[in-house]
Amino acid sequence: MRLLFLGDVMGKTGRRAVAERLPALRTAWGLDFVVVNGENATGGMGLSAEHARGLLAAGADVVTLGDHAFDQKDIVPLLEEEPRILRPVNYSKLAPGKGARVYDAPGGRKVLVAQVLGRVFMKQPFDDPFSAIEPVLKAHRLGAAVQAAIVDVHAEATSEKMGMAHWCDGQASLVVGTHTHVPTGDAQILKGGTAYLTDAGMCGDYDSVIGMEKLEPMRRFVTGMSKARFEPAGGEATLCGVFVETDDRTGLATRVAMVRQGGRLMEAAP
Repeated sequence: MRLLFLGDVMGKTGRRAVAERLPALRTAWGLDFVVVNGENATGGMGLSAEHARGLLAAGADVVTLGDHAFDQKDIVPLLEEEPRILRPVNYSKLAPGKGARVYDAPGGRKVLVAQVLGRVFMKQPFDDPFSAIEPVLKAHRLGAAVQAAIVDVHAEATSEKMGMAHWCDGQASLVVGTHTHVPTGDAQILKGGTAYLTDAGMCGDYDSVIGMEKLEPMRRFVTGMSKARFEPAGGEATLCGVFVETDDRTGLATRVAMVRQGGRLMEAAP
């Protein structure tokens, strides 16, 4: 199976890039399944219902969220109605929506998608992500219940993302980090057959401070004071993420490649 994961969509420019480029990439790369992190798609903070529908219409099979999952209030009822949008699995069990689901892929195949939130350096006290993901993976065995499994680790610390990857090795097709908006260069297949990338980067304007217009973040760094709200940068976006090819028999990765398309960063493709 050919899988694509795209990192955090950042504001209008990120949404536009996904809408304009993803349909062509699905065809050109023969993609079977696409997951997009929509955590920052609406003004850099959360995901509105309208923008969620736009990402799905552009070709995302699943949209994942993160620590800003509920920032846009109209997403809350949609999380109950639209199974293709996932919030983190280690939120409270009383939170709306689900953190893991199984989806249909071409040829009668099944794909598990799950998201966990890290706890290191994060502001909110989320449940333990390791104990949260373990029963999910055990209930959906690769090569049996599902032909692929994707775990989005929305976390600040690279160490925690790496720890999660080794925890899931052999039980997931792909473990990929999101949240920090900077693509890392460590795409690899772990010893147990799980593809891994510490951070997928963002789908946004890289002439920025992690996707935001530069002036206000720089002012806060220099003075320690805020003057205005952060605004997403509006230049041309780079689509960043990771491509994985898997063996349907085992669900494990056979190939992994970084993805960078358009904008300022050096191109990378499968």
